[in-house]
Amino acid sequence: MKRLWKCGVLGGMGLVLTAAVAATWAAEEKAEKKPQRRPDVIFVPTPQDVVEKMLEVAEVTKDDVVYDLGCGDGRIVVTAAKKYGCKAVGIDIDPQRVKESLERVKKNKVEHLVTIKEGDIFQEDLTPASVVTLYLLPSLNVKLIPQLKKLKPGSRIVSHSFDMEGVKPEKVIHYEAKDGITHTIYLWRAPIKVEKEEEEKGEKEKEK
Repeated sequence: MKRLWKCGVLGGMGLVLTAAVAATWAAEEKAEKKPQRRPDVIFVPTPQDVVEKMLEVAEVTKDDVVYDLGCGDGRIVVTAAKKYGCKAVGIDIDPQRVKESLERVKKNKVEHLVTIKEGDIFQEDLTPASVVTLYLLPSLNVKLIPQLKKLKPGSRIVSHSFDMEGVKPEKVIHYEAKDGITHTIYLWRAPIKVEKEEEEKGEKEKEK
């Protein structure tokens, strides 16, 4: 009986150890989760005072829904929620950035206002947004044009440092930040008009 009991205990311990090892492996696999594809840009955080200036330029209010495309560590959506009391959505393809964003949201207690999504910004429906913030390369801003054209009239698009070729901005602000660098902020308002398309439209009107 003692031997059987010992075998049972040892067997139980083996099961416990196996389960513990499996749980460890699962946790490590989850921690090392890789992006769906290679991120389009290397994450470089926007200085906090520039974040606040971007939201000011976009004229954010509590009634807005702010979408940050490539949200990094979540500072833009968290700032929007805390300062203006509005809803905000951050989207990033990198699981590590998503993790950092969720931690920032929790730390600032804005879970009721902020949603963080792991996803491809070029596959997302942006129509719920009334404000879209960008810190991407010019070519990526251009790639977003088909989605940005679907935004509701009056929606604002604000970009840190990079313009959107072929779409004339409503404003271009040169902001002297606390880091001693002059940061350029671009503002567009929906419906955005692609200059080439407008020219072609004008030519067709003349032909009629």
